[in-house]
Amino acid sequence: MSHKLTKSFVDKLSFAAQAQSLYRDSELKGFGLRVGTDTKTYFAEAKVNGRTVRATIGKHGVFTAEQARSDAREYLRQMARGINPNDLKAEKRIQSITLEQVFTDFLAARKGLKPKTIYEYKRIFGILPERSQGKGEKKSAYLTDWLDKPIATITADMVSQRHSKIGQASPAQANLCMRLLRAVFNFASARYTDSAGKPLITENPVKRLSQTRAWYRIERRQSLIKEHQLKPWFTAVMNLKNDYTSSKREALRDYLLVVLFTGLRREEAARLTWANIDLAAKTLTVRDTKNREPHTLPLSDFLIDLFERRKKNNTDIYVFPGDGKAGYIVEPRKQMAHVIKDSGVPFMLHDLRRTFLTIADSLDIPAYAVKRLANHKMTNDVTAGYIVADVERLRKPMQKITDYILKAAGAKKAADILDIREATN
Repeated sequence: MSHKLTKSFVDKLSFAAQAQSLYRDSELKGFGLRVGTDTKTYFAEAKVNGRTVRATIGKHGVFTAEQARSDAREYLRQMARGINPNDLKAEKRIQSITLEQVFTDFLAARKGLKPKTIYEYKRIFGILPERSQGKGEKKSAYLTDWLDKPIATITADMVSQRHSKIGQASPAQANLCMRLLRAVFNFASARYTDSAGKPLITENPVKRLSQTRAWYRIERRQSLIKEHQLKPWFTAVMNLKNDYTSSKREALRDYLLVVLFTGLRREEAARLTWANIDLAAKTLTVRDTKNREPHTLPLSDFLIDLFERRKKNNTDIYVFPGDGKAGYIVEPRKQMAHVIKDSGVPFMLHDLRRTFLTIADSLDIPAYAVKRLANHKMTNDVTAGYIVADVERLRKPMQKITDYILKAAGAKKAADILDIREATN
């Protein structure tokens, strides 16, 4: 429909019943009005590089017909020169979008992130709710003062300086922070594009760290419990100080043993429920794993005895229940400190996983079996793709590792592990 667009004409137009109606100005070609169910919006339309482009000017009431016609002339001149006004608008918007806004979009787009991962990302950026920010979290919030900065104003110099500043306290945290910032910039580059698909964020300032080789070299932690340390460590675990009720003390003790005898990650072991334990099939299955692939392990005789004993005395859904909000045991640092003091063997929970896998390797267990015991992905291994997984093929290696640990610890299967309540009667 063609008609001279004036205030009186537009005022008289009724809103569309369902879809929308277009009215084109009879005097200025390319100037028009879109009437929807509750809005009337002016636009300019022309071909740019062979493609029809429609640029919104604004709503009737905010703009008069004459104001909109004036803006339409400018838009049409731009399009005649091959410039898409929508790209100019998008570029202007990106110039003002803040790092916090981009980070929020980044988190929304990343499907399936674990709550712990989201928490860590927010901690690094410094946008945790105030009530959850203890002294430690506030100190480790590295980008709080950048949150309200337009992302386009964050420069390579700023990145280099902040990386160095964080690195003075923790090189590992400095690298972690900048790897996350790099991912956010890469996301912005892919997310915010012009009409031709070209990125509006064209330079990732974190690239400077690679170009100048400024990333901190972080040595992979190599700590583990050595063979000669297994006996004092095992003895200290069995003799944990009675700071809790006997059932809680027993849970802490058995948790440490399960991590050592399975090589599970600390969270995987802590979150075990009785639904994960199949005593008839003599297996355990972790479903929420780091690599997103379910992990099933055969249970050695030692572990079968341990789980049977725990199940007899445990009515909770978790194998290792805890008093906290999560419902399961958290890292028992106080009890670990007792073990370290009594055994003289310093360790962290992940050292137990390293100990398990190092022993597996030392026993000449096939590499593919070790990878499966660790639940490491073999995506890039073509040969591994032809191997059909069978948990029963891991039963012999699992028992072999258990026997080695027990021998080194000077223990005899599970007979040495008594119910604390029975032992104290």
